[in-house]
Amino acid sequence: MNVFPVPDGDTGTNMSMTASAAKRELQRVEDSAPVSAAADVCASALLRGARGNSGVILSLLFRGFSRGLKDQQDADAAHLVAALEKGVESAYKAVMKPTEGTILTVARIAAEKAREALCETSTPQEIWEVVLQAGEEALAQTPELLPVLKKAGVVDAGGQGLMVIFKGMASVFRGEGIIPLKEEQAQQYESIRPDRNAAGEYIGEITFTYCTEFIVVKADKQADPAPLRTYLESIGDCVVVVDDNDIIKVHVHTDNPGNALQKGLEIGQLTNMKIENMREQHENQKKQVVEPVSDQGFQYAPVDPSRKYGFVAVAAGDGVKQLFADLGVDNIVSGGQTMNPSTDDILSAVHATPAKTVFVLPNNKNIIMAAEQAAKLSDRKMIVLQTRTIPQGLSAMLAFDEEADPTSNQLAMQKAYERVGTGQVTFAARDSDFDGHKIKEGELLALENGKLAFTEHDLAKAAVKLTKGLIRKDSSFVTIIYGDEVSEEKAAAVYEAVSAKMPDDIEVALINGGQPVYYFIISVE
Repeated sequence: MNVFPVPDGDTGTNMSMTASAAKRELQRVEDSAPVSAAADVCASALLRGARGNSGVILSLLFRGFSRGLKDQQDADAAHLVAALEKGVESAYKAVMKPTEGTILTVARIAAEKAREALCETSTPQEIWEVVLQAGEEALAQTPELLPVLKKAGVVDAGGQGLMVIFKGMASVFRGEGIIPLKEEQAQQYESIRPDRNAAGEYIGEITFTYCTEFIVVKADKQADPAPLRTYLESIGDCVVVVDDNDIIKVHVHTDNPGNALQKGLEIGQLTNMKIENMREQHENQKKQVVEPVSDQGFQYAPVDPSRKYGFVAVAAGDGVKQLFADLGVDNIVSGGQTMNPSTDDILSAVHATPAKTVFVLPNNKNIIMAAEQAAKLSDRKMIVLQTRTIPQGLSAMLAFDEEADPTSNQLAMQKAYERVGTGQVTFAARDSDFDGHKIKEGELLALENGKLAFTEHDLAKAAVKLTKGLIRKDSSFVTIIYGDEVSEEKAAAVYEAVSAKMPDDIEVALINGGQPVYYFIISVE
C-alpha cells in the first residue's frame, strides 16, 4: 500500500519484522515480571530490530511505553495514556520533517482523544477502546491530509499497520487473548479494487536511491548524535536518528550510503547495517501488479534481503504437503505423477518465496526438466535438487543447514537424497507388456527406485516384498506413507506386516500422506 515517503511497498514487511524482533525477546521474559520490565525489553528489541521509517517510528512509540511505565508493577489506564503520549512526543522529535497524514498523526490523535476521555474510573480496556476509535477515524482522514495518499486512493500504510497492532493490544485488554495469525484484509480502506497494489501502481518520485539503516554502538556513552543527524540531513532525506543509552539507531534515504556509514564510524562501531535500493523495490512492486496470481494461487513477492534461504517442493496429498511444510518448505506446488506442473507453476512458486536463494525439490523425474527451465527465468538464485521421489525430497530437507553456504547445502542435500531407497505401490490401468513383465489391468505394480520390480495381487504382500528388497546392511529407518485410497485399517495392517519382517534394529513409521496414484510410498534409509 505505501506510497509515502516513497512508493517502495515495504511498510508492512518492515513493521512486521520490527515487531518480530520484540516477540523473540519478550518470549524470554518471565510471566511474573513487572510490566516495566516487559516494556523495557520490548522497547530495546524494537529499536535494535527496527526496519524502515515505519519500523523506527513504531519502536519510538513503544519506547514511550517503556518510559511511561518505568518502575511500575502493573499498568492502569492513566499509565497507558501517559505512555502513549511519551511515545508520540519521542516520535515527532526523532523525525526530520514530521508530516501529518501519516502514522504520526494516527498515534497523536489517538493519544489526544485518550487524554480527553481519561477519568479516575477509566479501565485499560475502556481507554484503549477510545484509542482504537480515534485511531481508526484519524486513519480514515489521512488521505485528506496528505494529497499523495488521496491521489493513490489509499490510507497511510504505517498508520494502518499501527492500528493492526493496537487492535491486537485491545484483544488482550478485553481478555480475549492474542489474536491468532490469519489473512487480514489489509486493503479494506482502498477504494478501487480489493486486490490492487498501490505501491506498484503509483508513479511517485524517489529522490534518493538507497534506504540506509544502521546502529552505532557508541564508544562514548555521552556522544552527541546531533552532528550525525545534521550531516545526514545534508546528504539525504527521511532522516531518523534515535539516541538510546549505548546505541544510536539511524535511518536515512541517500545516494551515498557509504558516506552515511563513515560518519557513523566517527561515533562508534556499526552493527545491523542494511542498504536497500528503493528504485529496485518499486520496480519489483510494479511486477507484483502486472504479474497475476498463478493458477496455483502464488503471488509474486520481492526478495527480502534478510531471508537467506527459501524452499519450493512439488507434492500431492494433504499429508505429504504437511510433511514438507513442517520441514520448512515455503511454497508447495500441487503435482506429481500423472499431473506434472508446468515451468510457469514452479516459477510462480519460486517468485512467491522472498528469499535470496530458493531450493526447488521436484520429487519426480518428469518434473526436473521443467524446474531447471524455471531456473533460467527466475529473478533470484534458484537451485534445483534432482529429487525423483517424495522420500528423497524429505531426506534432502532434513539435511539442510541454515548456517551453511548454498553450495555446501546443495552437496549435503544431494548426498542425503541419494542414500534413500524408494518403493512405490500402484496399479495397472490397462493390460500391457513392460520390461519383460506381462501386466494385466488392475494388478498391483511394485516400483523399486522408479523401476518395475514385480506385480502382485495382495497389497500387504506387495508392501512387504518391496520393503525387503530395499533394505541394505546400513538401513535404519523405514517410512510407509499411505495414499488417499487406503483406509486406516488397511494401512495399519500393512504396517504390522512390514514391521514383523524387519530386523529389530530397523525402525518402522506409518504416515497418512493422502497422495493419489500410489497406494504406498515406502522410504528406506
